[in-house]
Amino acid sequence: MIPGVSSRRRFSDLSEQEILALAISSEEDDARIYRSYAQHLRTEFPASAAVFDGMALEEDGHRSQLIALHQKRFGDTIPLIRREHVAGFYARRPIWLVKNLPLDTIRVEAAAMERQAGAFYKRAAQQTKDADTRKLLGDLAAAEAGHEHKAGELAGEHLDGETREEEDRAARRQFILTWVQPGLAGLMDGSVSTLAPIFATAFATHNSMTTLTVGLAAAVGAGISMGFTEAAHDDGVLSGRGSPVKRGLASGIMTAVGGLGHALPYLIPQFWTATTIAVIVVFFELWAIAWIQKKYMETPFLRAALQVVLGGALVFAAGALIGAG
Repeated sequence: MIPGVSSRRRFSDLSEQEILALAISSEEDDARIYRSYAQHLRTEFPASAAVFDGMALEEDGHRSQLIALHQKRFGDTIPLIRREHVAGFYARRPIWLVKNLPLDTIRVEAAAMERQAGAFYKRAAQQTKDADTRKLLGDLAAAEAGHEHKAGELAGEHLDGETREEEDRAARRQFILTWVQPGLAGLMDGSVSTLAPIFATAFATHNSMTTLTVGLAAAVGAGISMGFTEAAHDDGVLSGRGSPVKRGLASGIMTAVGGLGHALPYLIPQFWTATTIAVIVVFFELWAIAWIQKKYMETPFLRAALQVVLGGALVFAAGALIGAG
């Protein structure tokens, strides 16, 4: 291969046999993806898992029809050609990413898979001059459109309105337990607990660089501590709070973000300018925490604001008074 030249084939250069082989491998990949979705969802969302089981069976049926057509026209030996071998062909997420996708995203991904396949076959058929190839691609486009319709039928069979609402509520609850709750705890800890050391250092030294150093150490140290604590104290099996790694990342990252928010303004050499900006950042951090509590934890906004803003103000005042004294 010449350096700098893509090794991918252009679709226009594929033979009819290669186009058919590409369709077969694509159907195999999509069936595998749907089964991975079903396996991932089976415990918590059995109705949605049944939908994806049915879609995988539909892909199996398409593949069988395509293989039979290939055997009739070209024999038993199917060329090895996959999506990644063709320039401009639609891509699929790696299967290992399934475990990181929420229910709504999986549903959207599945719908997009069918639209992409159908649209590609239609576009390819329009660009093909050979009558047999045009008919083949048109049949594939019709098959994908039928599969998309079948997916709707399967959803209607397994996901009535009440079941879907219950699964959506369960997905939202899991999202809150795994990401929002530990992330919010981290943001609160990072925003509030680092106020005292950062502003005590600021008013004690009136030196931006020293304050920045203390702030970075406090924020990063608190993030590491909170992350490991969250991940270690609950494996999520009995509590149902989800992966400890995800919760640890959410807690650790948001703790560091909360502390860095009012530490980074001290990158500005002018002390009072940096301090003014840091105080403004603290104001927005505390109100953001109150808003998140209201939106996801259903805490009345006034109560959340009183708890967070008043608590933060007291910690800030303590740090400032200690530093000034």
